[in-house]
Amino acid sequence: MTHPGTLPAPAPAERMSRVKESPSSRVADRVRDLQAAGRKVLPLTIGEPDFDTPDHVKEAAVAAIRAGETKYTSANGTPALRQAITARLRRKTGQSYATGEICVGGGAKQLIFLAFMATLDEGDEVIVPAPYWVSYPDMVTVNGGQPVVVATTAADGYKLTPDRLGEAITDRTKWVVLNTPNNPTGAVYSEAELRGLTDVVRAHPHVSVLCDEIYDEINYGTRPVPSAVTVAPDLRERIFLVNGVSKAYAMTGWRIGYGAGAARLCAAIGTLQSQSSSCPSSVSQAAAVAALNGGREFIDRTVGVYAERRDLLVSGLAAIDGLRPTAPEGGFYVWVDASALMGSVTPSGTELTTDADLAEHFLDTSGVVVITGDAYGAPGHFRASFALSSETISEAVAGLARSVESLRR
Repeated sequence: MTHPGTLPAPAPAERMSRVKESPSSRVADRVRDLQAAGRKVLPLTIGEPDFDTPDHVKEAAVAAIRAGETKYTSANGTPALRQAITARLRRKTGQSYATGEICVGGGAKQLIFLAFMATLDEGDEVIVPAPYWVSYPDMVTVNGGQPVVVATTAADGYKLTPDRLGEAITDRTKWVVLNTPNNPTGAVYSEAELRGLTDVVRAHPHVSVLCDEIYDEINYGTRPVPSAVTVAPDLRERIFLVNGVSKAYAMTGWRIGYGAGAARLCAAIGTLQSQSSSCPSSVSQAAAVAALNGGREFIDRTVGVYAERRDLLVSGLAAIDGLRPTAPEGGFYVWVDASALMGSVTPSGTELTTDADLAEHFLDTSGVVVITGDAYGAPGHFRASFALSSETISEAVAGLARSVESLRR
């Protein structure tokens, strides 16, 4: 009830009708609610490392606090962090980025959002290969753009092909998004595949490439993961690399991401940040410097553990009739084709006609929580995380087997 003499709260802007809550955040909230209510759940939904931040990184943050490094910084990050980022990019890509070509934000997610805000005019198109990270289409839409979703196939390794890219480009195309390693599929583009895609982009001067490489250190093959700017250095002004410390160093809550690209774009992102969040956390930036300048011991150790868990989850899911998992080349998710289960009937007589029906069946019968494929633009699938203990993975696989066995097909 409105208090007498007060005005109603302002109505949401029209743009809010274009954006939905992140499905992964919504599922994470549901898991927390179920656990708080005393329900045992097995969340194969975890989108962050289950390891603790390395001690030397935490110690760097404490030292920064004690040294009084608790003030505002430049909107685009401290000199020390930008230097650490440029050194890391030189090691990975062979490219030398100037200070003005680096921007730092409150996570890679914020930088992607600000990049779209800085560049999209009403009706501009952004090519988004599916399966895609859940936030890309909404980020485009809320900033006035039009996501152009291009389906990929298992036969192509869930990767965008040059032919499909060329068919999707129009006069309104502003960006093509490449996420490698991919969330949710774990696909990694090879140098040859990136060369084929950048050859197409080269023929369309109005198109730029946003490369989300946040999982690049968590990979199970070639190191480092190939980067578009390495195979096409002549397109450097049109390639915006986005990365961060969240996944590789178990620093999700520290909220530090970084981008590298054209100085004009980085300046625009800095302007937007100066008018919104002012700057990233000074203490978190000090921690990120320690992470990027430190050795590889933490990364190598945790990736070794992830590899064991990956094999455990993939083999367990593959043994369940009706589930077809794809072994990821990077990241800590397994992409599972569950289309064979659509149309099945539960013991209570409910027909499974949607991804949500299947997810509810898993939860009701085994306590296993997954994120449905429709959230990633690919119905008939689900994403299962292995960023949790081997014991939990084994228990979840056993639960899924029971859930599937209970269906009538």
